[in-house]
Amino acid sequence: MKIVLSGFYGLGNTGDEAILKAIVDNLRAELNNPDLTVFSLSPEQTAKEYNVKSIYRAWRRENKEKVKALRSADLLISGGGGLLQDTYPTKFLFGPLPYYLLIVLLAKLCGTKVMFFSQGIGPVTSKWGKFLMKVLANRADFITVRDQYSKDYLQKLGVTRPESVVTADIVFAFKADEEDRAYNSLPLTGDEKIVAVTVRPWFDNPDYIEKTARLLDDLIEQRGVTPVFVPMEGKYDVPASQDVMSKMKHADKTHLLGSDFTPNEFLNFIRHAELTVGLRLHALIFSALSNVPHLGFSYDKKVESFLKRSGMWEYSFRLGEIDETRLLENALYLLDNKQQAQAIIEPNVAKLHAEAMRNIELLEEKFVKR
Repeated sequence: MKIVLSGFYGLGNTGDEAILKAIVDNLRAELNNPDLTVFSLSPEQTAKEYNVKSIYRAWRRENKEKVKALRSADLLISGGGGLLQDTYPTKFLFGPLPYYLLIVLLAKLCGTKVMFFSQGIGPVTSKWGKFLMKVLANRADFITVRDQYSKDYLQKLGVTRPESVVTADIVFAFKADEEDRAYNSLPLTGDEKIVAVTVRPWFDNPDYIEKTARLLDDLIEQRGVTPVFVPMEGKYDVPASQDVMSKMKHADKTHLLGSDFTPNEFLNFIRHAELTVGLRLHALIFSALSNVPHLGFSYDKKVESFLKRSGMWEYSFRLGEIDETRLLENALYLLDNKQQAQAIIEPNVAKLHAEAMRNIELLEEKFVKR
């Protein structure tokens, strides 16, 4: 079976690279020798890393190659992740939303079936974005979404023609290889109580930077923890991490992990943590996969949806609603009662793994010829 994958690949975002690895590994495990082509901004690197064919994803070049790949493909997988949103500026044919939907249109013009795969939908607030969704997303053949919120959002946008099924983020089916390169890159003794910290810049409620700094100082003073910042998208997360450190009294007791690690290496680092605190969805998912208690700051419905499913929402906060007294209480509770938290997380993750695998099962059911 020939499959083309379209997503936010080859741009150095750990979450999206984790999605790609999870899709590729599981397609290979479940299908008979699939022929995979990935649209990537770094095609040489993607081809080497995942042992796939890869074509430059943007419109500046290799457009004939895109058409050729789509014409010969049995299926375009668009996803996973939060591709269909217009949080970032969307002007006519520029921006993430028009890009992904134009790839879908191109696939349909080439006679290729389309599956939106394990996607988080929204927000789509511009008139143009809503128009594109109604016209082009309705041309998909089948849709799986990673939470109920996304399914409801599609209905609101008028995307009703393709069947849509709620599954889970495909990263819950991530196949990890054990190694410790990220952990070994830091001057650690093995006796530290690590708190993994995952921050990113966000447009609203920047006071979470100061609140995170004060929380980490309190945890250092009261429990002797070692905060380690985990930059999942280096060019954004490294400056945000440094911003938090600049506001801490005990910044000298923290570490900043390098940003050039693979998803596998980041996940294996998080396995060493006692607690994860922060914003990045896939760092929180890696924590759940590693059975590490996690306290999230939800900047987007996708984070809240995940935290509800992992069982950690009652300890977490929406950005703009962080109560510092409760924040410290919740973090201390999770540190002091790790086993009770793990007893909540473990069965929830088992369910999420089964739901993530449904993405692959449904793909087989809908598109693989028997």
